[in-house]
Formats: sequence, C-alpha cells, structure tokens
Amino acid sequence: DVQLQASGGGLVQAGGSLRLSCATSGFTFNDYAIGWFRQAPGKEREGVSCIHDFDGMTYYADSVKGRFTISGDNAKNTVYLQMNSLKPEDTADYYCAKGCTVSIGPRGVVITTSYNSWGQGTLVTVSS
Repeated sequence: DVQLQASGGGLVQAGGSLRLSCATSGFTFNDYAIGWFRQAPGKEREGVSCIHDFDGMTYYADSVKGRFTISGDNAKNTVYLQMNSLKPEDTADYYCAKGCTVSIGPRGVVITTSYNSWGQGTLVTVSS
C-alpha cells in the first residue's frame, strides 16, 4: 500500500524557516521522483519542488528557488523540504507526491504529477 505522509508544518514569522518531512512506504523509494506541492486557500495546487533521487537532480518553482531545498534520505525513505526566508505568500497546505514531472518553458519551471491520493498535508502559516 503506497503511503506518503507529510509533516513538519507550523506557524512561523516572515523570514523564518521550517523543514518539512515526507515519509514514504509501499514502493521502491529510489525508483521514483518525489515532489512537493502546495495549495493555498482559494487557489489551485501548485508544484513547489521535485527530486529525482536516482540521478540527484532537483527542481524548484521560480517562486521558491533560492529559498527552498529538497533532499532525500534513502535509508529512511524520506524526502525533506527545507524552507528558508519564508514569506506570507508561502502559506498553504503542503503535500508530497509519488512521481513528478518538470517542464521548463515561457512560464518558467512547472512541476506536475499524476499522483492523486492526496493525504491530509501539513499546514504552513507564515505571519507578516
């Protein structure tokens, strides 16, 4: 049974940091890219970051590049999202997904996924 559980959210002031964790089980961790997505109230879900652990490639949405860092721990089957210099516009529910696709074009970096078993997510609230 494939499971991905996001955790680590909380309330932080603008400029602060948080580290999110995505614990995975039920599939071979190294065989899949893992993505972080977020959804703010009243907005569509958007891709934040994607890691291809099998080749070490990482990708970031333009809105978080330079502030967020994605990493993976093969021994723990866990992916992390270190978020620094947080802004109020980063406030959202954050989710992780098995599989992510990256396209780079006129709209910048766009991260999507076909994963649809979204769990509860973890809430990040950034106060101004």
